Amino acid sequence: MPHVHAGEPHVFPGPITVALLLAALVYLRGWLRLRTRSPTVVPAWRLTCGLAGLLSVWVAVGSPLAALDHEWLTAHMVQHLLLMSVAAPLMLLGRPVVSALRGLPGPVVSILRSWSRTPVAQRIGGAIARPAFGWCAATLTLTLWHVPAVLTTAMHSNTWHLIQHASFLATGLLFWWPVVQRWPGATTEPQWSMVLYLFLATLPCDVLSAFLVFSERVAYPIYLATSGRSAASVLEDQQYAGALMWTCVTLVYLVVGAMFSMRLLAVPDPSRDHRDVYACAQRGQSNTAL
Repeated sequence: MPHVHAGEPHVFPGPITVALLLAALVYLRGWLRLRTRSPTVVPAWRLTCGLAGLLSVWVAVGSPLAALDHEWLTAHMVQHLLLMSVAAPLMLLGRPVVSALRGLPGPVVSILRSWSRTPVAQRIGGAIARPAFGWCAATLTLTLWHVPAVLTTAMHSNTWHLIQHASFLATGLLFWWPVVQRWPGATTEPQWSMVLYLFLATLPCDVLSAFLVFSERVAYPIYLATSGRSAASVLEDQQYAGALMWTCVTLVYLVVGAMFSMRLLAVPDPSRDHRDVYACAQRGQSNTAL
């Protein structure tokens, strides 16, 4: 079978690389400025997470991997997992807004701050920050882009392909925001609802993974044309993609859920509590004497 490409090229590695480098420089510039004034606000480990998140985005959409997703469904799945399950939480752990506000030019920061104080922006922010919104957005995005007809459209259109990648990252950020804002150093303790939230998020992925792994027919015939491989090879690639998705999603969500569970189940040291109470009482007595 002759090799057939699915339309125009699907990646702009040059512009994407430049854009991500600029984002990294703005983030690093803001972090360095913040570091001189408040070293503990964004510690070094958060800087590492933020830069690793940007690197993950580049690997997904700007590296040679991006040139393979029109031939291998497994490559497409790696992109999806990197954007939604790796890059998104790492970027949020890096506290990008805090650093970016000190790395961007002053006029841009003023405009952003003015807009963020408007009632419309506050209503939108309050709505999209809700766990239910993030869960629904991520689930709908995952489901929609794996419908064969929709995936085929993205394969034939560079514009839709970029929209696909952007939606994976955007909804990944929305999904992970309720989780990351509670871990660690949050103002409120994590709740059991976050463990349930993560568990429920695995269900759509499990259904899609099972469909890809156990299906006896090629779900995406477009790969027969774009890869030039046999139906058996494309079906095997489909099964690998499903197995990869099930393994990675389960592992990531299980680890994060276990971290929350361990924190919630941690039993405080009674002797430490007594020492804290005694120390507070001693300070109170000293203040009274003064």
